Amino acid sequence: MHQTNFIVREPLLDPQQRVVGYELGWQQQYGLDVRSADLESLVGFVADHLVDAERGWLLRDKLLFLDAVPAMFSLDALHALPPERTVLSVHLRDLVDVDARAAAQALRAGGVGISLRGADLKILGRNLSVIASWAEVRFNGEDVAAQARTYAAVKQASLRMVGRPVASWSDFDACAALGLDAFVGKLHLTPRSGPPVKGMNPSQTIILQLMQMVQNNEDVPKIEAVIKRDPALIYKLLRFINSAGFGAGRDIQSLRQAIAMLGYAPLYRWLVLLLATASASGYSPVLMETAVVRARLCELLGSAVLAPGEGEHLFVAGMFSLLDRLLGLPMKEVLDAIQLPEAVVQALLAREGVYGPYLALAEACELNSTLVASMAAALGLKPLEVNKAHLSALAWAQNVAA
Repeated sequence: MHQTNFIVREPLLDPQQRVVGYELGWQQQYGLDVRSADLESLVGFVADHLVDAERGWLLRDKLLFLDAVPAMFSLDALHALPPERTVLSVHLRDLVDVDARAAAQALRAGGVGISLRGADLKILGRNLSVIASWAEVRFNGEDVAAQARTYAAVKQASLRMVGRPVASWSDFDACAALGLDAFVGKLHLTPRSGPPVKGMNPSQTIILQLMQMVQNNEDVPKIEAVIKRDPALIYKLLRFINSAGFGAGRDIQSLRQAIAMLGYAPLYRWLVLLLATASASGYSPVLMETAVVRARLCELLGSAVLAPGEGEHLFVAGMFSLLDRLLGLPMKEVLDAIQLPEAVVQALLAREGVYGPYLALAEACELNSTLVASMAAALGLKPLEVNKAHLSALAWAQNVAA
């Protein structure tokens, strides 16, 4: 499949800050408008890469919002997607045509979601719920009381609402109080404010010590002795090794056996993931999931070009790029706590060196940036390669969460 566009994503949050889905769209090269034919091809590409013949929907319980035009309503590829997880976002003006409205209603009857853009808030509660399951509302800070009354009327019409753009956590809290159901904005890059942090907590300190020991190839008994200082860590490791499908054929109860079976590289990766959840300061589920997707995407982007051993460094660079926000600590303090390869440090501090451009490209895919195409070209990556890696990273992150 020849592609010239790049997939970009935005997460949808619920009022509890959980990622309930993703909105995917094309970023056209050179910032040009995306054509209807491109939107149609996105459905097929998503169906090919996020639906598995054996495992089904690879995004598990996540919704997928796709930019749409009426021509997409009859696509065969649309039927390959799980209807209860699929939402087509269309502009109200595209449903003026009687046939388009009838096709939208037929999709709704089959369980596919329809989200309306450009609808007048004053008429949202009338007849639109027959056609649509979602409506996009533009949030602003003006006359919140009037907005609240309008939204309350919409809620009675069983139409769920997506607020955008929600640029700050204070806006998020206001939207949630007004009764909105989902939110799109840049919150996946912003930590929630919390009490000031004074240094690392004991769990973080132990995890960082273990990461350093694994990097130094310390003996298993020494690593085991450090893990034993944290009972919660023992529980998490044994639960992980017994649920991750390592094919042991029986439950692993020995800590030493678990470390040996897991191996140093997977153990290091697990510790990196664990470190990101070791603090409640600045932590929000969307920040964690973004870090996991970014880490895996960095790794996959570099896999076609760099040597096999480089993938672990790319994963760490992606994960650590949000670790300061996840832990509520300055990046310098995070980097002072563990010895990382100089190329990883360069990537984290300046997006430079061997790994920096891959990290910058992964970030651009989260921001709907017009620089995605030029960044990919500089790395010798074709749109198809980047898009496959992007969807694969999204699917991988759902397994990690599970």
